[in-house]
Amino acid sequence: MKKNDLQKNYANLLNSQTEKIFKKLKVDDIGTNSLAGWFLGPKAENADLLKKLINQALDKHIQDRIELYPEDPIYVTEEIKNSEDYKSTVEVLEEKANALFDQLKGSVPFWSYRWQSHMNWDTTLPGMVGYLGTMLYNPNNVAAEASPVTTVLEMKVGNELSEMLGYNIQEGNKLPKAWGHITCDGSIANNEAMWAARNLKFYPVSMVEAIKNEPSLVNAKELLITQPNGENKKLLDLTSWEQLNLGVDEILGISENILKLCPDITSEDLTEIMNNYSIQNIGLSGIKKFLDNDIDEPVVLAPSDMHYSWPKSAAVIGIGANNVKKVYVDLDARMEINELKKAIDNAVAKKQPIIMTVAVMGSTEESAVDPLKKIIDLRKEYNKQNIDFVVHCDAAWGGYFASILRAPKQQSRKEKVEYTPALVMNKYVTEQYEYMQYSDSITIDPHKAGYVQYPAGGLCYRNGAMRNMVAFTAPVVYHGGIDPTVGVYGLEGSKPGAAPAGVYLSHQVIPLDQTGYGKILGKCLFNSKRLYSAFITMAEENDPFIIVPFQRLPSQKNGGTPEEIKEQYEFIKHEIVPKTNAEIMSNPKAVDLLPELGSDQIIITYAFNFKNSDGTLNNDVVKMNQLNLNIFKKLSLAPDHDNVEEVPLMVTQSQFSVDSYGKVLVDNFKSRLGVSIENDTPVTFLISTTMDPWLTETSKGNFIPTLTNQLKSVVIQEIENISLKELEAI
Repeated sequence: MKKNDLQKNYANLLNSQTEKIFKKLKVDDIGTNSLAGWFLGPKAENADLLKKLINQALDKHIQDRIELYPEDPIYVTEEIKNSEDYKSTVEVLEEKANALFDQLKGSVPFWSYRWQSHMNWDTTLPGMVGYLGTMLYNPNNVAAEASPVTTVLEMKVGNELSEMLGYNIQEGNKLPKAWGHITCDGSIANNEAMWAARNLKFYPVSMVEAIKNEPSLVNAKELLITQPNGENKKLLDLTSWEQLNLGVDEILGISENILKLCPDITSEDLTEIMNNYSIQNIGLSGIKKFLDNDIDEPVVLAPSDMHYSWPKSAAVIGIGANNVKKVYVDLDARMEINELKKAIDNAVAKKQPIIMTVAVMGSTEESAVDPLKKIIDLRKEYNKQNIDFVVHCDAAWGGYFASILRAPKQQSRKEKVEYTPALVMNKYVTEQYEYMQYSDSITIDPHKAGYVQYPAGGLCYRNGAMRNMVAFTAPVVYHGGIDPTVGVYGLEGSKPGAAPAGVYLSHQVIPLDQTGYGKILGKCLFNSKRLYSAFITMAEENDPFIIVPFQRLPSQKNGGTPEEIKEQYEFIKHEIVPKTNAEIMSNPKAVDLLPELGSDQIIITYAFNFKNSDGTLNNDVVKMNQLNLNIFKKLSLAPDHDNVEEVPLMVTQSQFSVDSYGKVLVDNFKSRLGVSIENDTPVTFLISTTMDPWLTETSKGNFIPTLTNQLKSVVIQEIENISLKELEAI
């Protein structure tokens, strides 16, 4: 097929949702050579380029040292360099450094085609260079005076991330201006988000008490508040429950409105006053004295498969891990909206203030995206009852996938169509991402799907004023002024300026739209669907095992008949798995099906079960778990593992437990695997994350068959080992 025909087919044969998004992107950007210059490469193909850039960074840093204050004396003279002490020191340094470099050879080969494990892959060249070059200056982004360059870069990165996620970053807009910053990781970002939401929830309570007791705030007694249902009422006339259920923007506007009513006090005066009333200063025990007796403990609502950082955050901010209430997920590991409604109703009935509801935009084990649209719509329904709460998106993993939806701001140059086609997210996932703009805060990790170095997490607020809810200042760090530093916000103190610099340079080279990160992740989506297709069809009828993906076939999700499910399986096996990328993209039916395969993003989850000697399936969950655990051990690196080459590919593993996923999901997966559901034994499963955009179009063609064959070989070997052990036991 000619290139132009392939382009036309790719643009025209996508389903209606895909086509709508694709029209914003020039066909010439489907697959381009630009990706080849964004990474070092699986065989360090860009080694010369990286060396050149690092040498430039070193040269410029050295030049800075030489040229700054030229009258200052040198210390390390030629005489010192010729001394025995100096030579001995250098000898030790070289020896120990080389020993370390040799040790590092045992690290995971995250850059390899065979790395299909955790949520990281090769880091971008601009990310590497930005981090290394900035690290030489060792800036500390706790204060602008310690990081006059990288503090500004962090603010720019915060704006870029906020805009990509759908927030407003323009001054003077009717919408609040967003604000974002870099944290060390997503766990700290989640902690900060919960901390800010807790302080926000109780701020009206603190303000009411301050107005009642402070003579300088007497005029504020007339302050009118708009409740979630649209009715206006004096702040002082609200009950405690009503104070605890005001909207985010309404709460964040209270201070400004009070200053208008009380012109004799400044914002600094108001801050000083609130130090005696805010939960930030007096704690939960202090704030309880201001509440009506019928108010119960605050809660956080989150999907049952939430990241471990959520209960940890609740423990840190003092509400207790047990007050993070689990909302069970459906068969696709997405939050079940009816379960969320039950949780909200339960909290309302007990008068438990809901600090926040968490929507996960890409779970770390299944890449499941929670139904954010339904969550936002549900909040609107509860607003009619004057119930409100923060909605937070935990997009630590999935945040950068928003770039797939962002059309380029300027026309990009035309490039030759060659490599892997870029895929968009399916209709359901796209709809949830379009609703992120209505959430109140978002966690996003550049060091995950942003392909940059650790540590680089991030947190963005829809209304930037929310950051003030967690601001602490110290005389030696913060000297006032107009937001001179990002260091006064959040949990961290000292933090590397090299991290935001690496993110900044990566963004400068790789745009946060369909021509940059959207292209990388679009290709990973395509490759993930192909890997899913290959893995689930690897078992032939006479093989001693079955493989069952957690992510069901579209026909299974839609309640198809056994015949329809079989027909779809056979289509995948014969029309997707053995075909080239070009052949797939010229097949209308394949193009339509591909976005619906696998997970919501690029993590696939699956488990193996073995057949008994008589051909029947093993029914023992424990034995099946042992098989999958043994496979994982063969396909992962342990601290004492000294030969990476012995591992043919790398995956990771976890478990489905009733406590975290609910009995319905666990029993459904067990039934599909053919094992007993008589008890609540967890199910061990394997995980493959496909962050390699080149996997299906290497210089030698599609690499997925190699991965599939290696995996199948290990599975069969481990089944044989189980059989041998059983014989030995007899």
